[in-house]
Amino acid sequence: MVVEALRSFGIEHVAFNPGASFRGLHESLVVAGAEGPQIVEVPHEKIAVGIAHGYAKATGRPMAVVIHDLVGLLHATLGVYYAYADRVPMLLLGGAGPMDAAVRRPWIDWVHSANIQNTAVRDYTKWDDYPASNAALNDSLARAQTISVTEPKGPVYVAVDSELQEEELQAQDWPATASPRPPSRLAPDPVALRRAAESLVSAHRPMFVTGAVGRDPAMWPILVELTELLGAGVVDTGMRPNYPTAHPLNQTGTPSLSEADTVVLLDVKDIGQHTAVLTKRDRGGRPKLAPGATLVDIGFADIGISSWSADYGSWYEPDQRILADTSVALPQLLSMCRELLRDDDGCREKWRAILAERHAVCRATWYQKSQNPDPRGGITSAQLVAAVGEAIEGSDWVLTAGTGDGWAPRLWKFDRPDRHPGRSLGTATQIGISLGVALAHKGSGKLVVDLQPDGDLLFDAGALWVASKYQLPLLMVMVNNRAYNNDWNHQLEMADVRNTPREDAAIGITIDQPAVDFASMAKSFGWQAEGPVVDPTDLTAALNRAVKTVQAGRPALVDVVCWPERAH
Repeated sequence: MVVEALRSFGIEHVAFNPGASFRGLHESLVVAGAEGPQIVEVPHEKIAVGIAHGYAKATGRPMAVVIHDLVGLLHATLGVYYAYADRVPMLLLGGAGPMDAAVRRPWIDWVHSANIQNTAVRDYTKWDDYPASNAALNDSLARAQTISVTEPKGPVYVAVDSELQEEELQAQDWPATASPRPPSRLAPDPVALRRAAESLVSAHRPMFVTGAVGRDPAMWPILVELTELLGAGVVDTGMRPNYPTAHPLNQTGTPSLSEADTVVLLDVKDIGQHTAVLTKRDRGGRPKLAPGATLVDIGFADIGISSWSADYGSWYEPDQRILADTSVALPQLLSMCRELLRDDDGCREKWRAILAERHAVCRATWYQKSQNPDPRGGITSAQLVAAVGEAIEGSDWVLTAGTGDGWAPRLWKFDRPDRHPGRSLGTATQIGISLGVALAHKGSGKLVVDLQPDGDLLFDAGALWVASKYQLPLLMVMVNNRAYNNDWNHQLEMADVRNTPREDAAIGITIDQPAVDFASMAKSFGWQAEGPVVDPTDLTAALNRAVKTVQAGRPALVDVVCWPERAH
């Protein structure tokens, strides 16, 4: 019944690490065979969730993940939390119990059961359930699927009692399974949206800040058309692929936001993140904008906000808050601005020229830095990312989660929404998400590139096996600074504040002595791999060999040792 429900939902893949608490479901998936969903076997529950996370970001569609009862669920929690924070759809099925203590096996069933295990993820899933009968389970699955794919999307968890899994179904418990349909999308108040359009049209220096509006690829060309119509700049947080990186109106990295007279936030969950309009000292107040600037917020506001996780960021008060799905609001906003726009008084063209100049200067500065040799004789992150860009040029490439210390969007041309599903999240998530992106693009002919941090991979090195097992088209380039570089910078800051030796900041931070041999590790999992590459003159040839390997259908890794960007 569960397998048929998943099939009716259009779910193509189910990831899991095997567990006794879902042996009945496991056997049914095996019997389903080619009819699907297809099993993706993984070495850890968190990796299973990470793969579903990356797959959903790349496709917009959910995968299913089956998780061994309490102990497996505890392994999975970090991945579930990040899927929730990143608003991706996902159907989590948990082997559970048995909740009926009378049928539990001595010891093993008891230490693997909780009252009730759903509470381990309840605070960071959209919904959860523990149905007490197979008839209830059928309804629960349909509800879970609908809730997961309704915006704002997110993971849901349904516990499937192990005793129920092995009961013989009665006909009345197995109604016909239909594909559930999510409700229509949330439309904006037309009066409020028109007021926002009037603000944009009357503005001399309009700007947009984009969050997750690009989760719908159809919004990419609409946002381009709207900004070109208005001469408005865009600061992109990178949460999703929102805007072309090489477009002259892209103002990410420039000071243009602080000069805007009208700023529109599009599906921005946390305004302080990557925008610098709220800082540690300014949090809790109005964002730092030009005096008299109008601030408009269009998005889901507090829908789906968690009372447990504070991932929503600092409070801020806009002039207008419009509750809406940006996939509905943005096309309407474009239509209204077209209707309202009159002759340009010259200010708009002047602003457009300023933005284009700033964009060009920014890109030129970044490119120059990527070409400068490192005075220490090694390879910088900028040099590495530039070299990877050259190696994949001419290929139909997709970048996974990591951006190589932020250098990929600075140096590469993200000219389509499918080039990148959005930036990475926390450490110990990137390899799983990257595998999910690669799975989504398997058979498409696309070259999937993972700029992989060393610390992240060490959390989940066993995940490398998945790429070999399923022959995923993944080019992994290690951005290997042999350190937890972000924390190195924090320790340097503390050393400066407390006037302690800066050289001591490396203690407890570096991944060295011994240095990890990532190439040998990858080879042991069936990858083509080489490195460590430490000489810039060896980099191009190594990358070209790896690209050919991936294009031939085998995953490849190049371990490149990079100097940390600031921690030196």
